[in-house]
Amino acid sequence: MPNHPVPFSDAAILLAARGAHEVNREYCHALGDDSQRPWGEAPEWQRNSAIAGVRAIIAKPDLTPEESHEGWLRMKRQAGWVYGPVKDAENRTHPCMVEYDKLPPEQRTKDTIFGAVVRGILGL
Repeated sequence: MPNHPVPFSDAAILLAARGAHEVNREYCHALGDDSQRPWGEAPEWQRNSAIAGVRAIIAKPDLTPEESHEGWLRMKRQAGWVYGPVKDAENRTHPCMVEYDKLPPEQRTKDTIFGAVVRGILGL
């Protein structure tokens, strides 16, 4: 692994973010969660979150799923999101606003999938 981030074009970062988003959307669908919109219909905050996740993996290619979730939590908290039993963008509540070890296994899997897709697309 390189000691410094490999430069990637904005197009490559967007491709990885879109790819990871779509794979996670399909995974959520398989779990019965149809709240994820396709990339082109996803709200800007959701697309920006995926892009930030890609950038975090570029900066640290061996980023663990737990570290990825911690970064996501920080971003969400900074944007005013809090824990809520239901994901509600208008009220900024989300059931995954908990520490990684408190996530159900299927939610932890989303972080693993995201990282695997990003690394695969970018060749990290």
